[in-house]
Amino acid sequence: MSVSQGVQIPQTQTAAVVPAIGQDLEIRNQHPVKQAKDLAPGECLVKISHTGVCHTDLHAKAGDWPIKPMNPLIGGHEGVGTIVAIGANTSNSPVQLGDRVGIKWMADSCLNCEFCRRGFEMNCPKVKLSGYTVDGTFSEYVVSYTNHVTPIPKNLDSAGAASLLCAGVTTYKGLKVSNTKVGDWVALPGAGGGLGHLAVQYAKAAGLKVVAIDTGAHKEKLVKSLGADAWVDFKTSKDIVADIKAATDGLGPHAALVTASHKSGYTQAIEYLREGGTLVCVGMPDAEMGANPFWTVFKSIRIQGSYVGTRQDADEALALAAAGKVKVVFEQKELKDLKDVYEDMEAGKIAGRIVLEVSKQ
Repeated sequence: MSVSQGVQIPQTQTAAVVPAIGQDLEIRNQHPVKQAKDLAPGECLVKISHTGVCHTDLHAKAGDWPIKPMNPLIGGHEGVGTIVAIGANTSNSPVQLGDRVGIKWMADSCLNCEFCRRGFEMNCPKVKLSGYTVDGTFSEYVVSYTNHVTPIPKNLDSAGAASLLCAGVTTYKGLKVSNTKVGDWVALPGAGGGLGHLAVQYAKAAGLKVVAIDTGAHKEKLVKSLGADAWVDFKTSKDIVADIKAATDGLGPHAALVTASHKSGYTQAIEYLREGGTLVCVGMPDAEMGANPFWTVFKSIRIQGSYVGTRQDADEALALAAAGKVKVVFEQKELKDLKDVYEDMEAGKIAGRIVLEVSKQ
């Protein structure tokens, strides 16, 4: 067992708990903290300073995905904090006491199965998901796993790094599998949102041209400030497919990275993608895609699912941010504000990302 010198681990903490599927969030001030002596080999206790809030957290609260979350549940999967304890008999740990690390959606995987060996760690049959199948980062302390926490580069601040651990790595990986090259056009439905505004920046860092699709003057200003080459407002457009094609040499974009959580983002993409284009599926509405097989085949469209990213993808996504290529646009709030944040997310009022300050470090 290892405990940081001088660090006192309290018995209780403040945590945001969903008691049961669909129930209201509760801010509990006397939630138990797992003690160092109780950590299993390979586990670590992280004191959280900041955590991002993701649309997935709403699904975890509502339990409306086909795969159900555990309950009671502490949500959250974009946490940054400091390791204050590591389980006894942990061997070859890549992280040490006092390290500042990030906790991602993929909390742990076996690292030995076919999927892990092939670079599909997120599809491991034994995968643990932060804030879904294990408790997440909406708490002052969280148990995570030494092999999967991600070291945070020294020149990234904790609040700015938090959302890179999900929104950042997810969009970065989606672009990696988009079959694009420098100078190609990529369409980004939901470009002004939490994932979308990062996708704009990762796309520009990769040398791509971006057509941003969203609605509202605030989001238009945001994406253009981040380098978007063209803008289409889906509410004011009279023919969104025609407008997207007109903005991309008349042929349509080479790829579409759909981060929006409504199925219409997928249906329209098949129509506006240029021949040989790739539809990258990131947003996860539990609905039929509506992709027309005739046009998918006739236009030689590739449909590619992209589900978060590996440990290596996370390191690469953070490295680009550390190099100044990507910056999270966020508003900082406190853990006690989480209920209000959920309401604003459900109403579609948030541009960029929300980050919660959980504790001072």
